[in-house]
Amino acid sequence: MRHFLLAGLLSLASPIQAAEITVFAAASLKGPLDAVAEAWQAATGNGVTISYGGSSALAKQIEQGAPADVFLSAAESWMDKLAEDKLIQEPTRRDFFGNALVLIAADPAAAPVTLDDKTDLNALLAGGKLAMALVDSVPAGQYGREALTALGLWEGVAPNVAQAQDVKATLTLVTSGEAPYGIVYATDAKGAGLTPVAIFPKTSHKPILYPGAATVTAKPEAAAFLDFLATPEAGQVFAEAGFAVLP
Repeated sequence: MRHFLLAGLLSLASPIQAAEITVFAAASLKGPLDAVAEAWQAATGNGVTISYGGSSALAKQIEQGAPADVFLSAAESWMDKLAEDKLIQEPTRRDFFGNALVLIAADPAAAPVTLDDKTDLNALLAGGKLAMALVDSVPAGQYGREALTALGLWEGVAPNVAQAQDVKATLTLVTSGEAPYGIVYATDAKGAGLTPVAIFPKTSHKPILYPGAATVTAKPEAAAFLDFLATPEAGQVFAEAGFAVLP
């Protein structure tokens, strides 16, 4: 996959003076973004350092002056916050990818689950915990709480929710067996080789979008990196990882 990406993008790169850019990115982007960043470095001679984490934590770091050139968020809200604070270059902002929200189980033999207002999540947990990313600040957790609330399930299951730092930590709680079920993005389930036991209805939560933008202090190469991320070749890498690639 990386060889294909590099071959396709080498033809699109123009010689520029080498620079080092720093990308702050949502943890759920890690696999395909690493591949695209590697191709960018090989094609342009520029360096890329990627700091992964929860979108909320990364946005707050940028607000506090962290030297990021590019911000890739897992939610529009945190990009909107930086825009309000005039910390991003609005002309560089665009929505790159979409995702879905799923319920995963630690037991590979777990039966499919129907998610509606009659679902008894506490009976499903059988005394265990439902793993979710931080529901007040991390997009995956916010989407999860929104979806459970829309289905009328949040108040009943909230006491049995185990909150994790980000979506990757949520996935770890489930794959390690510490939590029998968890709510993560479809791409995280796919990356871990897990088959979701349920997909949350799209109508139960806002669209899961990944906006990206250059910060106001970004080096000129930041905008070029975002253009690189929007090429069909890069999009194919993200599509293979399970993301919806937006026009």
